[in-house]
Amino acid sequence: MVRSTILKAGSLIAASLLTLSACGVSNSGGGEGDSADSTAGDKDWTACEPGSDSEDLDSLDPDDDKNVTFAVFNGWDETYASVYTLTNLLERDGYTVEIKELEAGPAYQAVAVGDVDFHMDMMMPTTHASYYETVKDDVDIQGCWYGAAQNTIAVNEDSPAKTIEDLKTMADDYGNTLYGIEAGAGLTKATKEKVIPDYGLEQLEYKISSTPAMLAQVKKSTDAGDNIAVTLWHPHWAYSKFPMRDLEDPKNSLGDKEILYNLGNKDSVKKFPYVAQAVKNFAMTEDQLADLEALMFSEDEYNGENLEDAVAEWLDENPDFVDDFRAGKLVG
Repeated sequence: MVRSTILKAGSLIAASLLTLSACGVSNSGGGEGDSADSTAGDKDWTACEPGSDSEDLDSLDPDDDKNVTFAVFNGWDETYASVYTLTNLLERDGYTVEIKELEAGPAYQAVAVGDVDFHMDMMMPTTHASYYETVKDDVDIQGCWYGAAQNTIAVNEDSPAKTIEDLKTMADDYGNTLYGIEAGAGLTKATKEKVIPDYGLEQLEYKISSTPAMLAQVKKSTDAGDNIAVTLWHPHWAYSKFPMRDLEDPKNSLGDKEILYNLGNKDSVKKFPYVAQAVKNFAMTEDQLADLEALMFSEDEYNGENLEDAVAEWLDENPDFVDDFRAGKLVG
């Protein structure tokens, strides 16, 4: 059985607020943290291949303690998709998973102090570098599960622009508007401080509002056959639900692709070796994740509600995913 709670440990929240203040970030979609050229230590974070640390789970004994906790990041659809899917798979082995909904900074601190056993959304080498540096002595990396995370500027697929630079001369085609997300998001900051000045897009009205408002505008425009330009990111279900494509970023203003890693508390990894291996076995392709997220979050499907039912439906429709997960054959 899955239980979803909100963590309210006073000392942890205090520590997390210090972390957030130092980073100057919030957690509304599209990533946050350091600038696109930052890295964490000497590790080659781009070398991980999802599923490369997999094993046959049937060759392992389940853990004695079957009560385990995972964190999900508020507002990050992919973290709900991965954790709720893994929860379903672990429940088949008799586990009870408690899911704690947190902002990114508090989630890292929760894993570090052992209030949460695992989380599955460490975006490296850039977005979460500062978070990882604060907890690296207390956590262990448990492989990676997705290898194509990326902040983007996206347009409807049948519109004329091919690169971000094209928006400078094609602004009229897009209503002279670029639709954004939350004001505090890292993607919003990167767009204001890098993309717009790098490509000379100051003549565009940059409408900063919220992720739901941006997606509503995408639906409205694409339904009407109008062109639209928005800030977006991979992984996101909008690519599955709407006819959207990315603009090329020749100046690399939004940085390179990143990888989503799994993180476990050091003691928890030893306490739950079976769960740790199950985490390593988990991997999703971009198409799989977009399809699952669309089912979970689009307004004409589950619309962010009854996520356990959405995941169960997706797994029923994708039985090979379950078999490959257990056999250690999933790849990202």
